[in-house]
Amino acid sequence: MSSVLLVAHHERVEAGVLARSAAEWLSARGHDCWLTEVDGSAHGLHELTSDADVSTADLVVSLGGDGTMLRAVQLLRGSAVPVIGVNVGLLGYLTEVEPDALPGALERWFAGPSAGHWEIEERMLLEVSLVRADGTPAGSWTALNEGVVEKQESGHTVRLQVFIDGAPFTSYAADGLILATPTGSTAYSLSARGPVLSPRMRALLLTPVSPHMLFDRSLVLDPSEAVEVELIGHRPATLSIDGQPAATLVEGDRVAVAPSDQVARFVRFGGRRFHQILKAKFGLTDR
Repeated sequence: MSSVLLVAHHERVEAGVLARSAAEWLSARGHDCWLTEVDGSAHGLHELTSDADVSTADLVVSLGGDGTMLRAVQLLRGSAVPVIGVNVGLLGYLTEVEPDALPGALERWFAGPSAGHWEIEERMLLEVSLVRADGTPAGSWTALNEGVVEKQESGHTVRLQVFIDGAPFTSYAADGLILATPTGSTAYSLSARGPVLSPRMRALLLTPVSPHMLFDRSLVLDPSEAVEVELIGHRPATLSIDGQPAATLVEGDRVAVAPSDQVARFVRFGGRRFHQILKAKFGLTDR
């Protein structure tokens, strides 16, 4: 018997319907499954909710889009639990299984990885930590896509000093600075004209958002290069992790990013590949 956590998009009815049908499929085969209280309440599936530790799950099934996949990874907090992404919505970079193919995907999962049933794709995670100006640690977070330091006040920039391996690199006057993984290169960083990186890479991507300076390029760094960002202006800034506000920064506060010791583990069934998804997203044609 396996234990399966279902993570469902709160605002998509189909996600709730899929959660119920997946629970019935799993229960009929002797497997235990549950949703968190928040997800269960969102879809009226109170009988399926549990406060069990998510790290005890053998598998997570994400029912939604890329945002739901991000939330599933956040719930795991670095635990090495594989995630199957079911695409409920638009074509995403992270999800792989279509809703009507979920029973078949679950059958392949329980059949095991032998004979090409599935494989695990590991994705780099970032550890993002905040230290106040007086040296007091103020929190740490794990990011699959990115950590972002950005302005709070409309019409104003923030000033950010970047240090690489302890040495000052440059200061940015910008709307913000994105500190992304290769997975995150197709998220916020892409909209800020950052480069697309293969998610199989290990790298740290720094992309300024609307910089008010001549140097407006992204930097692609080796993960071993330690990066810190200090807020040097008097205007406050917000630190966000994978699109969710995490903390408010004031002058002198520092954000450090480094590769996590853990990775996100996605179940792949040999279907859509990253480059083909990218091709579909941008409407690229064969030449």
